[in-house]
Amino acid sequence: MSAQVQHLHHVDVPAVPRDVAHRLGRLAVGALHAELACAPKPGLVTPFDSGSHSDMDASTFLRSLFALRGYFIAIAQAGSDNAPFARLRDLGIAAEAAMLRATGGINTHRGAIFSLGLLTAQAARLRAAHGQRPSADAVCNGVQVWGAALRAAPLDPSSNGQRMRAQYKVAGVREQAAAGYPLLREIALPSLRVALGTGATQDAALAQTLMQLVAHVDDLNLLHRGGSDGLAYAKAQARRFLDDGGIAQPHWRDRLSSIGKQFVARRLSPGGSADLLACAWFLHCQETL
Repeated sequence: MSAQVQHLHHVDVPAVPRDVAHRLGRLAVGALHAELACAPKPGLVTPFDSGSHSDMDASTFLRSLFALRGYFIAIAQAGSDNAPFARLRDLGIAAEAAMLRATGGINTHRGAIFSLGLLTAQAARLRAAHGQRPSADAVCNGVQVWGAALRAAPLDPSSNGQRMRAQYKVAGVREQAAAGYPLLREIALPSLRVALGTGATQDAALAQTLMQLVAHVDDLNLLHRGGSDGLAYAKAQARRFLDDGGIAQPHWRDRLSSIGKQFVARRLSPGGSADLLACAWFLHCQETL
């Protein structure tokens, strides 16, 4: 099939958005699995240990991912249909309930349901509108179309994240989304691209990007677990790892494992950074889907 005919096929056949929605939804779940599989990750759940978490392990995450498969496909379809934000929000609320049922009430993916859900919807929306793959940065910026609705949506004042947000006066993922995810555009995606461009493995590139995020993000999970001192400690450890060469240094895995032991001793877990890492991997992969 010629490129021109193939292009027309992708634009003009109405069934294609459903196929694209399915593939984008599966890619989103794959990105969450890639984040889980990446090891070592200081303080976070990996297939080999539970990090700083006593209530969850890799199998908890896998049960959650299994329960969320339909959500990411559905929100991609809603995005390609240019559904109103209220529809996306309803899907997210239902997905959170499904996650909690699957995990016995444990919050494994609340942040990812929000951020990765919006980015998946926007990736599908832009494909449907323009008939071509959007860049990762275009997807991030595109989320701003829902900015007013994001700012107006009610918050859950009882959630750990919202309590930290109020207590420490820091921005959360809602502000990131409304601003078009500058942390993804300016920190995570450039780090990921540079690492992969130097021939790093997927695991190494993800580890490097995670530490870039930990160094820069006012992670509400870190604030919840360690207060402002815990957040400052985690950022300093990440910066030192990066200043010493990051994944370019010999025995970088041992170095991350050592940092991980210190995180566990302090009960620190950069869960917000992990969510953004999964989002960055999804955005990178969807450029070639």
